Amino acid sequence: MKFYHIFLGALFLLSSATLFGQSSPVGTWKTIDDKTGEPKSHVQIYEKDGKLYGKIVKLLPAATTDICNDCPGDKKDKPLIGLDILWDLKPYKDYWSYGHIVDPANGKVYKASIWLEGANELKVRGYIGFSIIGRTQTWYKVN
Repeated sequence: MKFYHIFLGALFLLSSATLFGQSSPVGTWKTIDDKTGEPKSHVQIYEKDGKLYGKIVKLLPAATTDICNDCPGDKKDKPLIGLDILWDLKPYKDYWSYGHIVDPANGKVYKASIWLEGANELKVRGYIGFSIIGRTQTWYKVN
């Protein structure tokens, strides 16, 4: 009987850590240019109405433009600083998905998913149709 209580206590502690210890990507992240490997911008991930969004808050020297020339809709020709490039991500299991991301370099919009890899790395996946057809970037936490 004593073993049973110890087992239940351990199970409760593990499940609480899973439920309540889950980290959040809310914060500021440094993006890296896929071609040059240079830091390109800082994106602030924030929560609004239960969804995650990401807006550019700083452009770094590797940034090639400061205007979203080819972006669609209300993002077209807007300054990149303050522009939401990531939007409508909903929590799903241990990551956030069902949102969208725009590539400011060419204006293309992709479906998006993000997840944490440790405390200082955020994986950002943009894809067309199914998640298997896409690419993943690593963004780094800005302290």
